[in-house]
Amino acid sequence: MLDNYKNKLVPLIVPVLLILFWYFITDGIELFSSYILPSPVDVVNSAWVVIQNGKLLTNTVDTLYKVFAGLICASIVAIPAGILLGWYKTLEDLCTFVISVLRPIPPVAWIPFSILWFGIGTFPAVFIIFMGCVFPILVYTIDGVKRTDKVLVESAQTLGANDWNVLTRVVVPSAVPYIVSGLKVGIGIALMCTISAEMIGSSSGLGYMILTATNLFDTGTTVVGMIVIGLIGLAFDFVFSKAQDRIFW
Repeated sequence: MLDNYKNKLVPLIVPVLLILFWYFITDGIELFSSYILPSPVDVVNSAWVVIQNGKLLTNTVDTLYKVFAGLICASIVAIPAGILLGWYKTLEDLCTFVISVLRPIPPVAWIPFSILWFGIGTFPAVFIIFMGCVFPILVYTIDGVKRTDKVLVESAQTLGANDWNVLTRVVVPSAVPYIVSGLKVGIGIALMCTISAEMIGSSSGLGYMILTATNLFDTGTTVVGMIVIGLIGLAFDFVFSKAQDRIFW
């Protein structure tokens, strides 16, 4: 029992020490002014304000909507494409060059085109998220298909299974852990892409809230937005880790 509590408390030691140090250099010795680095007290007060006026909830929901929309669109394209490219060598050879050229391009580089094509609002942010997530999910899916145990494939073929049955009943289930890993990577990229897109081409969301607060020198609200983004990422990481644990049991 004691070891169980100890394991749960150990990860909290560093965050607590960081908060205490943060408080010491801001409110303690006042090394930084509040508009350069707000103190933990300022952040808590700002959090209370944006919670009371509903801005935090509204912007968080808006950001999550964009993240899920972009991730779902990317998954719909990348997972089937990854399965086909990983299974059919000729198809992969045809597409490898295009993928190799497009994959290294940072998602934020597409922001000018997203604004030109979709204007200001939700759609450009979803497009940026899509461009950021589609390639990691695609690459992980292709890798998962290729790593399927050849013995399983050959055994299924020996038993009379055709290509479609082998693909759907052997290869795809074998690739699921890799697909989940791709989604886990994709969700982190989606959050970063969303915030960047909201700062430039959106009028709502946590990125927009952070940018607006920074322009008004409300750095407390800026930190609140940053913390919420981190907590969202932590929650997603926990969910995908649990999914991976169930898959790899």
